[in-house]
Amino acid sequence: MTITVIVYNDAERLPRAVASLLRQTHPNIEIVISDDHSTDETPRVARELAARDDRVIYLRLPENSGGCSVPRNRAVDIARAPFLMFLDSDDELPELLLAAHAEREVDFVMGAVERVRVDTGRTSTWMPHLVAERRTVAGIEAEPGLFFEHLSTSKMYRKAFLDRNALRFPEGIHYEDQLFSAQAYCLAKAFTVIPEPVYRWYIEPYGAAEAASISNQRHKLSNVRDRVYVQGLIDAFLVESGHAGLREAKDYKFLKHDFRMYAGDLPFRDEEWVRGFADIVNPYLAGLAQGAYERLPRAERVVLQLVRDGRLAEARVAARGLGHGVAPREVCPDGEGRLYWGGLVPSGPSARRELDLTELGLDSRPFPGAQFRHEITRVERGAVGAALALTVRTYDPGLRLPVGPQVASLVVAPGRRRMTTRFRLDPVRPGVFEGRVTLDLTLAPVPPDGFEGVRHPLIQLTEPTGRGGHLRNSGLLLAPLSFPRLRARVPYRSGTAPHVVTAEPEGRGAGRLQLRWVPVGVTAHVVRPLTRRVAGPRGSRVRRAARLAASVFH
Repeated sequence: MTITVIVYNDAERLPRAVASLLRQTHPNIEIVISDDHSTDETPRVARELAARDDRVIYLRLPENSGGCSVPRNRAVDIARAPFLMFLDSDDELPELLLAAHAEREVDFVMGAVERVRVDTGRTSTWMPHLVAERRTVAGIEAEPGLFFEHLSTSKMYRKAFLDRNALRFPEGIHYEDQLFSAQAYCLAKAFTVIPEPVYRWYIEPYGAAEAASISNQRHKLSNVRDRVYVQGLIDAFLVESGHAGLREAKDYKFLKHDFRMYAGDLPFRDEEWVRGFADIVNPYLAGLAQGAYERLPRAERVVLQLVRDGRLAEARVAARGLGHGVAPREVCPDGEGRLYWGGLVPSGPSARRELDLTELGLDSRPFPGAQFRHEITRVERGAVGAALALTVRTYDPGLRLPVGPQVASLVVAPGRRRMTTRFRLDPVRPGVFEGRVTLDLTLAPVPPDGFEGVRHPLIQLTEPTGRGGHLRNSGLLLAPLSFPRLRARVPYRSGTAPHVVTAEPEGRGAGRLQLRWVPVGVTAHVVRPLTRRVAGPRGSRVRRAARLAASVFH
């Protein structure tokens, strides 16, 4: 089989990618390094790799193409093996798929993709529900949900299938994987899915902008334009190939995956960017199948409709907390008792349909699952010590809280126990409360052997049950999207060594208040490394010893 490794100015990581292929147990492997005219040390590194192993071929393009398609296509053209896979130079192939091809005559085989966060080392599986079980699919019509798995690199193709259909990557555009994979799905008579990891994808979400992957360049309007353009090409291919019946499934994938990624970013974009975004996506959104919208969660439908209606400032507000059950700041009822997002009943039928929140039960769902919205309106350093003074505004659009002051709690748990700080929320107007709370970080229950990590405080409300008990409701605490980081060295009590604690906006997703603990002194340099090095089956005993050591050193 042939594996093509595309590379551009990646001399440092290319040997790791090639090494993952040379470790394979399959004897007949051809590795084509397809270099998109690199200007760093990549040519030298690639030639050395080819000189050391005759299974490695080095192909250098005469000029840079600016994308993935051309180097992949040139490698496919010279590939000599009956099966073919693609690898990017910053990733790895842990396992090949030849065995699955041997089980049954299929056009391609696809497996699980293991995603590795470069900054944390944390691993996850890309679209795990789609590869959870082994099966052979008799055409994409049988499982149109597989459109969500649009990576070309998670699949091993029969080269005769690619050549017979003249299937190559579209050149000169980004998001070429999405079109290529959609075409492969539609053209294949059968393909096999296996749950084993077949590709290791390294994710660097906070890498330098100039080195970031295309999917990490969502801050560029050209990125939005490229993604929408590819969707149009896919739509045209569905019609041309006789698969127009799959359009709703493909539209749902676009709304749920592609648009959803941009929606989560909207609160962090400036007004000019959001206007440009709306100008690009709205003509395309207008032509999507209504059934695709109806399959989305209500919160996502609200953001989509606000963008389509040009209510862009409101769209940015609605986008905060997507997926976390965060309520709107206000709702408006009509004469029939239905509730709508915002301060006015929508005028048009489309907006009324999409902004109707009645189904959320804001005024009726059980209290633990009731939706509120908690926002910090002011963040200050406390008057004494390592303390934060916060002004919190709580929105209760379903009017679930009784009239008058409310007792709320700010909850954070950097250790094995929670710290709860109670405070009072006073009514501002119906459905809106505000209060001030001081969070004393010296009281946080940090373990004696230290804590290194991030926590996001929650707001907790209670409702009496009438039998002497009460129900709890916990919700996110949204921070201002930007405020100066507040940092303090915290001298913890009870023998725990000091930590530096930073309060900052989360900077992504919902934009929660974020507290970051970093141990310093002996805890950082002796106790914690010792705990991590020797913990295991005797981990609890080691941790107890580490706590004692921390106390002695302190």
